[in-house]
Amino acid sequence: MKSGKKTVIFIKTILSLVMSFSLVLCNINLASATGSSPGNTGDTGSTATQTGVSILAKAAVLIENNSGRILFEKEKDTELVPASITKIMTLLLIFEALDNKKITLEDNVSTSEYAASMGGSQVFLEPGETQTVDTMIKCISIASANDAAVAMAEYISGSETEFVQKMNEKAKELGMVHTSFKNCNGLDDSITSGHYSSAYDVALMSRELVTKYPEISNYSTVWMDEITHSTRKGTTQFGLTNTNKLIRTYTGITGLKTGSTSKAKYCFSATAERGGVSLTAVVMAAPDPKERFAEAAALLDYGFSNCTNYSEEASKIHIKPQKVINGIKDSINAEVTGDFSYTLCGNESSDKIEKKIMIKPQIKAPVKKGDIIGNVVYILNGKEIDKIPIQASENIKEAGYITYFQRLLKRLLMC
Repeated sequence: MKSGKKTVIFIKTILSLVMSFSLVLCNINLASATGSSPGNTGDTGSTATQTGVSILAKAAVLIENNSGRILFEKEKDTELVPASITKIMTLLLIFEALDNKKITLEDNVSTSEYAASMGGSQVFLEPGETQTVDTMIKCISIASANDAAVAMAEYISGSETEFVQKMNEKAKELGMVHTSFKNCNGLDDSITSGHYSSAYDVALMSRELVTKYPEISNYSTVWMDEITHSTRKGTTQFGLTNTNKLIRTYTGITGLKTGSTSKAKYCFSATAERGGVSLTAVVMAAPDPKERFAEAAALLDYGFSNCTNYSEEASKIHIKPQKVINGIKDSINAEVTGDFSYTLCGNESSDKIEKKIMIKPQIKAPVKKGDIIGNVVYILNGKEIDKIPIQASENIKEAGYITYFQRLLKRLLMC
């Protein structure tokens, strides 16, 4: 009897061990299926872990300039002291003034007492000294000159105060909701004074500058240059050296601007383009100058390794003649107005891009060459990613009585 009880106990023990072992195996398989590991609560972790990019700077962001998509972010909306990357907005308004024909590159800009009094990074403009707009842009872009920035602000708007107001208006227009400017150069700024920005906002104004005015790279990629001071003291040469070290080492670099103060630490907005892919990497409050360049380069590397450009030339898209109502001709020839370009990132594939030719339900004469009669719509994963207009490539006059009589007569003769 005792022997029988021992046998039952032994069998129960074995069954218990088997069940425990089965549960362990089940948990291991579940962990493998879900990607979890011991100590992992299922959280995907920080962006830095996902991308393999380690950022020591307080804030950083990487955007793809074609669409504005964010590819990496760390504290992207945190309001920080921007230092001289403030001048990205100053440069944007300068190029906007050039585009609007308000100023020209050949205009002579006089330096006021106030502009000449700026400290920090400067080219030592003297009161009354004049330089062309072209030279002032060099000084701002290459040497981060505070005096040149103020001189240009005064030249465009009459005063730095008025210019700063335009800077804030432009910031609002671009959707920079975590930005407020108090000066045009970032000198002696502080959050308490009301001068601040965020990594994402800096990326927004950087993107606007390099995409709308790509000629900025003619200045921002110059390593060394010089200007000529002509004052009452005589004529002297002054050397300019770019504060952006990546322009000597990084393939495809197009700019853009560095900034540093004791409060801001080390900031940098880096723009680059390769194979049709355009990126902006912003690093703010990095611990040292080398780190800001290394981290910006690492972000750009990540972007270029995960993005490719897909394009289609307008000349390759054939639009068949479209029916015209009440015209002297029954149909009209049409053409696509521009090339299609899209940056594919991550798992996106060009094979999944759909193209639809959308023509107006009715095209009534008269039609002028250049009139928009439809669109080429590009769709990826059910979302519209671009729309390129289709225009008439010829004039079609409205048919009159003579035209209708000729058509009637022709039909009668054919009968």
